[in-house]
Amino acid sequence: MNQYNLDQIPFYISTPRADHDLLISILGNEAYIWIADEEIVTANPRADLKKYKELPGGISQQIVKSEFWRLKISENYVCLDSDCIFIRNFFKNDFLTAEGIPYTVLHQNKEFFQMAANRGHLRVENDLREEARRVQSLFSRVGPSFYCAPAPFIWSARVWESLDLEHLKPLNISIWEFISSQHPETLIYGEALMKYRAIPLVAIEPLFRTYHYDWQYYLMKRQGETVEGLRQNYMGVIYQSSWDGDVDLFPRKKTLPSRMLRRLKRFINYLQSFI
Repeated sequence: MNQYNLDQIPFYISTPRADHDLLISILGNEAYIWIADEEIVTANPRADLKKYKELPGGISQQIVKSEFWRLKISENYVCLDSDCIFIRNFFKNDFLTAEGIPYTVLHQNKEFFQMAANRGHLRVENDLREEARRVQSLFSRVGPSFYCAPAPFIWSARVWESLDLEHLKPLNISIWEFISSQHPETLIYGEALMKYRAIPLVAIEPLFRTYHYDWQYYLMKRQGETVEGLRQNYMGVIYQSSWDGDVDLFPRKKTLPSRMLRRLKRFINYLQSFI
């Protein structure tokens, strides 16, 4: 990433303390600032460190990312996942207006929904719309669904703080009781921004091209999409780790039958891209 980071924006990586040595063995200890997840967790006076350790990794990771603002390192931050791959130079003005207002990734996902419908993957849209409606209902908002994903997420500390002060404290709960597999942090951030208006909403489309599924990847490639062409509109690419384990920072161990089945399914999806 540093080769594209021409403004030298500070880069932080957070892991559990127990994974610090593993991180160093993979990336070394230069060009980034390491912070322990536990340090972020305990920055919230209402947090429960024991509960953090008991939560599934995917949920605790969402909460840690959402609580980074409490360290008061920056008023705004760009949150990356491990499967984010930069493909061109980026600058501070890609994330902030001239007045210092962070842009907000906010869209209706129509292109992806239409592509899924065209290929007969109707469940994709149904599941995402249902997820969005669940989070909307938490804030009593009626209207179209909006999505603040995929990564990178441009987040403001003021938005997360407004959620805490205006929504969570009156309910006498913390974000640990709020974020869940049913209520992801990306949708919560967008709804909190639209509800409490802690910052002006300056919407932009996603910064990265994301291939959510292998069938989407194969289809776009067959239509002529290349990394070189993507640089005109995107600063990076995400190959979702749920289908492409080769780009995981910490690869998951799979059994041989599991790997063979995965490759077979991927090959079938590749063949279907010709139809």
